[in-house]
Amino acid sequence: MISYHLSYTSALSHFLDISITITGNTQQELYLQLPAWRPGRYELQQFAQKLRQVTATAHGANISIQKATKDRWVVQADGADTITINYSFYARQMDAGGSWLDEQMLYLNPINCLMAVEGREHEPCEVSIAIPENWQIACGLPEIRKHTLSAANYDELVDSPFIASNSLQHSSYTLAGTTFHIWIQGACKPDLPKIIHDFKAFSKAQIEVFGDFPVPEYHYLNLILPYRTYHGVEHSHSTVITLGPGELLMTPALYKEFIGVSSHELFHTWNIKKIRPQEMLPYNFAQENYFKTGYVAEGVTTYYGDYMLARSGVFTVQQYFDELNTTLQRYFADYSRHNMSVADSSFDLWLDGYKPGIPDRKVSIYIKGALTALLLDLQLRKATNNQASLDTVMRKLWERFGKRSIGYSEHDYAALVDEIARQSFKLYFDNFINGTTPIEPALDEALKYVGCTLKQHENTLLYESRFGFKITAEQTIKVTAVAPASPAFNTLSIDDELIALNGRKLEQNLQHLLQQHPSPETITLTLFRDKQIRQVILIPTSQGYYPKYTIEKRPDANATEKENFKHWLHQEF
Repeated sequence: MISYHLSYTSALSHFLDISITITGNTQQELYLQLPAWRPGRYELQQFAQKLRQVTATAHGANISIQKATKDRWVVQADGADTITINYSFYARQMDAGGSWLDEQMLYLNPINCLMAVEGREHEPCEVSIAIPENWQIACGLPEIRKHTLSAANYDELVDSPFIASNSLQHSSYTLAGTTFHIWIQGACKPDLPKIIHDFKAFSKAQIEVFGDFPVPEYHYLNLILPYRTYHGVEHSHSTVITLGPGELLMTPALYKEFIGVSSHELFHTWNIKKIRPQEMLPYNFAQENYFKTGYVAEGVTTYYGDYMLARSGVFTVQQYFDELNTTLQRYFADYSRHNMSVADSSFDLWLDGYKPGIPDRKVSIYIKGALTALLLDLQLRKATNNQASLDTVMRKLWERFGKRSIGYSEHDYAALVDEIARQSFKLYFDNFINGTTPIEPALDEALKYVGCTLKQHENTLLYESRFGFKITAEQTIKVTAVAPASPAFNTLSIDDELIALNGRKLEQNLQHLLQQHPSPETITLTLFRDKQIRQVILIPTSQGYYPKYTIEKRPDANATEKENFKHWLHQEF
């Protein structure tokens, strides 16, 4: 048994005191490993930088503890039966993957701060938490005694975040033998009947895809904050969602995000927590876990997150198309789609997957992954005359891999698609997963099967469509992106500060001035570059840049296509 004790002396210092008691030791040297990353965000996060004063004792006296690596310690235990490790952790990161301590609550992701005892990760763990008597704990782990949680092993422990507070709101619903708990911490006025109705609807739709739910209890841990934020992280028995501002929770715009991220994270309970790439079974928390199937883990989940809201009737068709169209705009917002495949972008998550990076280098596994999942779903429906779909693929992955705790490979996934389609989908994987072939023609063709089309529109922002550059216009107007081979390509640079157009001062009026300017004529921009004033001339061409795309119903859709649409979305055309 490994026992962890959490306490604090000053909540507003944000330092959490952690004590680990290790009994039954027989080792002369004992190694402790703090995770370097967390599942759900595939980059090294170096949690050890938030620890201070790591000490060890045995028999009531200090014993030697030294760092072996940046986040691994070696204790000179000399065979002592019981060893205690003490240190403090700075809990002041308020997002769905962080931890936070103040006078109102303790929110903890154990993976941020609880060390593993090497060689004993399989043993049961207990966590006792010294918090006020009237505080409640929301967590996927069982509370075996007042404010004491129990985990079957280290992996389960660090995969079980919790919120402790005296102001938690709680509601629940039951489906397919599973109780789903909705916990809300923060100042807001949730419409619980509406929330329960909608959550129950999309949960039911997801369970119907897989046939059953992986765990008997599931917890939505919602931190509703007083400022604009949006983040969610999946866990085996729970999810943490940070969202705000709280006073707008039930407004259409923020509520749409609330149910969208909740549906997405619930789908992860199958897809990545149980149906896991072979490179991550088991997780290695000490180093990168490279994998190329992010288009399945995150892309398919992103597709299903909103798709389940439409299939369950929580979204109207138009609301769902609005979300698809937002995904399309994000995909076409840069030219990275020509430079790196979604499979290679998955591998490079560990390099720069969560940063802007250099211009046009990599695609998002969430965005392109969702679009390739939509394409695959429609192509499978067409290939099998609606007898199979991406649902079939996901259910088979669950039955053959997830339920049996076997990791799947790229080949396994591609072979399963071929098996279900009863034909080769090699071109799909070569072109759109492992290659950079433009997706537009194939997606438009696939959409025809359900009476829809991919429609291209000219970008109405003239500096983007006509001249090929993007700007941010906060205190100053700065260039943020330049389209390859565009009029701006050899004349503008990232971070150029634009100050005048054709001699006229720019004051948040660039679009307006361009609308007044004859379209075929050149323009002169005055700008600061590296603190020096410059003038450049941009000569427009007949080509457009940064196009916009939407998915729309076709007015000429026939009866068969409308019926296919109903099979797909479970709603009338």
